[in-house]
Amino acid sequence: MPRIEPISDAADPRVDVYRNQKDAWLRAAHYPGGDGTSGTGYADGLFMAEGELVLDHLLASHYEPESLLITPTRWEGLGDETRSAVMALPKSVPVYIARREVMCEICGFDIHRGVLAAARRGADRDPIAIANMARTLVVLEDLTNHDNVGSIFRSAAAIGGMNRVGVLLSPRCCDPLYRKSVRVSMGLALRVPFATITDWPAGLRAISAHGYETWALTPAEGAADITAARAAPGRRVALLVGSEGPGLTDHAISACDRRVRIPIVPGVDSLNAGVSAAIALHRIESNPPCGE
Repeated sequence: MPRIEPISDAADPRVDVYRNQKDAWLRAAHYPGGDGTSGTGYADGLFMAEGELVLDHLLASHYEPESLLITPTRWEGLGDETRSAVMALPKSVPVYIARREVMCEICGFDIHRGVLAAARRGADRDPIAIANMARTLVVLEDLTNHDNVGSIFRSAAAIGGMNRVGVLLSPRCCDPLYRKSVRVSMGLALRVPFATITDWPAGLRAISAHGYETWALTPAEGAADITAARAAPGRRVALLVGSEGPGLTDHAISACDRRVRIPIVPGVDSLNAGVSAAIALHRIESNPPCGE
């Protein structure tokens, strides 16, 4: 079982990893280890899980918790399954118990959920391995809004299933394991498999070679109506979604097999990226490939 350790002083060095949660180091790169250039002196390679629901997903995921920081009230109020999972952690993982005012002073703002966990990011996952295990892929190009990224992971899990939809990211896409992304995803960013395509956008062609049709989601009038679009027999769909405003780059679109659009009423420019991805993913999951 883990070590239960009280924290009474916000300056206690044991909880340094939780200090000043809005610091830039939490925007860790997609790879572990880092180079310590984040400005806090703490190497990248960790992420934060906030709230009991997110903690549940963390404890059920492949990620390894390094420590937990919990208020006494939240510690006493943990659900039975959550408490059992926490108590099954090894002794090397401390559970720090700190009063709410001490916890807020440590973190630098009001952590009203009263539950935080620091976990190791682990090694990068291989995008081809993700492609091979998934039924459908959502590929994100240069999304910079953590709310959209978290929302897309939540939709991927809800519509397709946590092990049936994979997410691939361009190198400039924001981090799915940033605290806000994880929170918006309701912890499902910890369960839906994802990886970064480092060779962008040329890596999209490698995805096609592994049994996928790549579909560029765009509001352009010349794109096919996704309502009726279906993949060829024996092919799966990799749906490309671009950032708010600029959308997909021309290079990414040119690397795709086809362009698809969600029909919307005249006079409306476009849909939010997170909403668009959810609608398109539902259409894809509802329409099996031709002949099936």
